[in-house]
Amino acid sequence: MRMASILAACLTALALLVGGPALAAAPSLELQVELDPGSRHLKARALIAPASRNFHFELHDSLLVTAASADGKALSVVPAGHDGAVRNWRVLVPAKAARLQLDYEGTLPALDRNLDHRGVLRGLPPMASAAGSFLPAGGAWYPQPAPLFTYRVALSVPADQRALVPGRLESEVLPADGSGRYRASFAFALPADGIDLMAGPWVVRERIMPRSDGGPVRLRTYFSRDLDAMAGLADSYLDDTRRYLERYGKEIGAYPFTEFSVVASPLPTGFGMPTLTYLGAEVLKLPFIRGTSLGHEVLHNWWGNGVYPDYAKGNWSEGLTTFMADYAYKEDESAAAAREMRLGWLRDFAAVPASAQQSLASFRSRTHGAAAAVGYGKAAMLFFMLRDEIGEDAFRRGLRAFWVQKRFKLASWNDLKTAFEQASGKSLETFFDQWVNRAGGPRVQIVQAQAKPANGRAGVVLTLVQSAPAYALRLPIEIVDGGRSATRRVDSRRPRETITIDADRPPEGVRLDPDLRVWRFLEREQLPPILRQWIIAPSPRLAVASASLGDAAQSLAQRLFEAPARPIGLGDIDKSTDPLLLAGLHADVDAALARAGLPPRPARLAGRGSAQVWTIEREAGAPLAVVSAQDADALQALLRPLPHYGSQSWLVFDGSRAVERGVWPAPGRLIPVPKEH
Repeated sequence: MRMASILAACLTALALLVGGPALAAAPSLELQVELDPGSRHLKARALIAPASRNFHFELHDSLLVTAASADGKALSVVPAGHDGAVRNWRVLVPAKAARLQLDYEGTLPALDRNLDHRGVLRGLPPMASAAGSFLPAGGAWYPQPAPLFTYRVALSVPADQRALVPGRLESEVLPADGSGRYRASFAFALPADGIDLMAGPWVVRERIMPRSDGGPVRLRTYFSRDLDAMAGLADSYLDDTRRYLERYGKEIGAYPFTEFSVVASPLPTGFGMPTLTYLGAEVLKLPFIRGTSLGHEVLHNWWGNGVYPDYAKGNWSEGLTTFMADYAYKEDESAAAAREMRLGWLRDFAAVPASAQQSLASFRSRTHGAAAAVGYGKAAMLFFMLRDEIGEDAFRRGLRAFWVQKRFKLASWNDLKTAFEQASGKSLETFFDQWVNRAGGPRVQIVQAQAKPANGRAGVVLTLVQSAPAYALRLPIEIVDGGRSATRRVDSRRPRETITIDADRPPEGVRLDPDLRVWRFLEREQLPPILRQWIIAPSPRLAVASASLGDAAQSLAQRLFEAPARPIGLGDIDKSTDPLLLAGLHADVDAALARAGLPPRPARLAGRGSAQVWTIEREAGAPLAVVSAQDADALQALLRPLPHYGSQSWLVFDGSRAVERGVWPAPGRLIPVPKEH
């Protein structure tokens, strides 16, 4: 994903994109950048064709303008206020001047190695260090000429460093003897909404990928020496990158760029940018990343960086990318794995408080767990339901048509609707309106089922109810008869209606949507408590069972919860009405649970690992999550990993590594069908 802080620029981008990409008309920027990561010093010259002669721009507080000119004539640059750590500037460019030249420099903030995933998502300043430098597009490290613009960037870094920005590599000069400087030039001739700069002490591996539908693609890895030394790792990333590019080229259309690089980041999270992905160095070591996150980031070069979301009307790109990448890989694995992912989306959604529900039309970016449950989960489920609605062939035709029509243009949910309507030949107005513009989802139940033969055939009469105002739903109903079952689809459009279904023989029971093909609030029987309920709780509580772990427990709560946790005494555990976290040493946790009359430590977790985490559902009162550790170090080791396991009900940790995890079983209800007498 792109940095959340640059999304606002997209809201005004439409004016620059009406009728097509208009490459020649886009304002341009040329940058010459010298970066010394060890001293964190940045020196830059910008040549700008601004959108306005009265040019306003921003630079981070660490950077100062040292000179400004146009056609060799010095100009005055005037400070125009502050916005947090960003300073605003203004310069009046002469009417006949071709380009404005700005020189600026400064010492950047140090790279913050203590940032967690959540901190990175909330926006970053430009940061530098010898271990790695990241100057994000939203970090105000360059003067941006317009919301969308073309650019060329020439980079210079010390001999032991490498640097890049998104775009086509035009030239590269390697230091011959380990001294001097590394120099590279990149160009981006398509409308861009920002420039991310990355540098680090990387070893670069390269492979050229030929293709029949265009010129060759340059594939690269920029890995630290320890990553590059891992046997076969760089080659595996290059192989898998090629595989994803070929896959999505066939499904959507030719890859729209000339290169793709996998770049190691010293930060804990990853970003997708045109022509590259910037992934945490520790994450890159994990074997499953090549089968999940890598494909997701490659696909963003079509959805997000190849077709631009109209953020003012909702960000569709994360949901479509999740559906065609993360979810598609589960479908490749098995039907059961795909169902499990849909179940995870629906359980995450059920954990979102009503006050935090938002529509897809209002989703911009993933800044917290509640937004992710909608912008990724609900949006991906929309595309799954749409494929069910119009069929596989029409769905694929719609995707390809959308790409052809909107390549390097701004696109909205309505543009997607139009493409799929054209491909399927049917109106999708109601479908898109209810799933995109309405927050939340329907609550649907079978409240009554009765066998009722008719015309010599067995049958069953169902009474369906759903929350008002009702959705237009096509609901799968499973009819169970002994060891056999069959699924029928029924239409439901009213808060309450009676529906008759034919059956070969009198059924013993029915289930509503057992394969989870419709976005909805699951019934309680399908909702075991998961950690997401605590992570996104608006008013979480914290009880500490061991005084010696007080500071560590507070630190864990700060990392885990998105809202501040209020402390609560052990004697009030059974009185809490908000999601509660109990943390402490094993013996103290056991004693606290026993005093409160709560279920003891699950037998399957007892005596295992250095720390155990589990959730408890209570008939009365708020659900409880327990973190039980063998010592303070074991609790401290959970600070970074635990927030990543929101979809789990229980975990066993060995240090910071989750060695086992799971969700409490919740099979759902079989509604019995009484026989007619």
